[in-house]
Amino acid sequence: MAAPQAPRCSGSVEQFDGFDQCRYRWDVNLPMVSRACPVCGSDSQYRLFKEAAFDASRWDRFAFSSRKTPEYMHYRLLECARCDVVYANPLPTRESLDAAYREAAFDSAEEARHASDTYAEFLPTILLKLSRREAALDIGTGDGAFLEHVVRCGFERVVGIEPSRAPVEAARSAIRGLIRQCTFRPSDFEQESFSLITCFQTLEHVYDPRALCQGTFDLLHPGGAVLLVCHDRRALSARVLGTRSPIFDIEHLQLFSRESLRYALRQAGYDEVVTLPVVNRYPLSYWLKLLPLPPRAKAAALGALQQSGVGRLPLRFSAGNFAAIGYKR
Repeated sequence: MAAPQAPRCSGSVEQFDGFDQCRYRWDVNLPMVSRACPVCGSDSQYRLFKEAAFDASRWDRFAFSSRKTPEYMHYRLLECARCDVVYANPLPTRESLDAAYREAAFDSAEEARHASDTYAEFLPTILLKLSRREAALDIGTGDGAFLEHVVRCGFERVVGIEPSRAPVEAARSAIRGLIRQCTFRPSDFEQESFSLITCFQTLEHVYDPRALCQGTFDLLHPGGAVLLVCHDRRALSARVLGTRSPIFDIEHLQLFSRESLRYALRQAGYDEVVTLPVVNRYPLSYWLKLLPLPPRAKAAALGALQQSGVGRLPLRFSAGNFAAIGYKR
């Protein structure tokens, strides 16, 4: 496959030449490289989904943080005709992304707790099918809000992995000791040593999602399970909003459909995979933050909600996410 041309950055750009580099105003270098499909490996069965659309001058330390205010930017996106994933090509190098996530800011503890409560609703069904409860691993754990649910489930050992420093520092003292501040590397753990591995809205961010899926399979003992939550690129909200949907973001290196995530898990070795809808529960102000409104109008509305206290009222809504559960037999 001929290497696609790297998108040119507007805004605060010091240098950009082919796949060379940009330096953004918060002093993070992002050299760009090309790649094949990160799920099936195809380097020819694709079509252009969207050209790149991002303005580096608008990036700050929240650009690579969770549950931020959307900037509605994205890299050049291709759609794989073989496995149905949409993926960024070119994309920043692994090393530059690791650096960007390590220094990212964090201010979404309340939303993280709401999300963890939602994802915990899948645990009773999974626990009934586990052969034992030896150890649990949460990849992309943030401030460890979900780990609190896992601890209560009675696992012998609980571990969280989080690449960003800020959420780890914000974790509750009782949970902080369970979190390792690093990127996920399967080689850091003994194979077949976990009963449950979870990963919520993180697979879109990782450099090699196929390796992550394979790594989770290798780390689970027979009878173990993986629970993933992803944005659904084929959800109604994504189809209606197009690239004004917050799922199109410079943090998201790939976007899955149910079909493409089932493909990834089955290729990794999971022989029983189910996908289920996710109904999220967040404060009203967070839902408003996601809407593609004019910045001034959005700021005014958020301020009014904050002053009145109405913005903290929780609202359940099916926003186009789905869960995938895979079992290792």
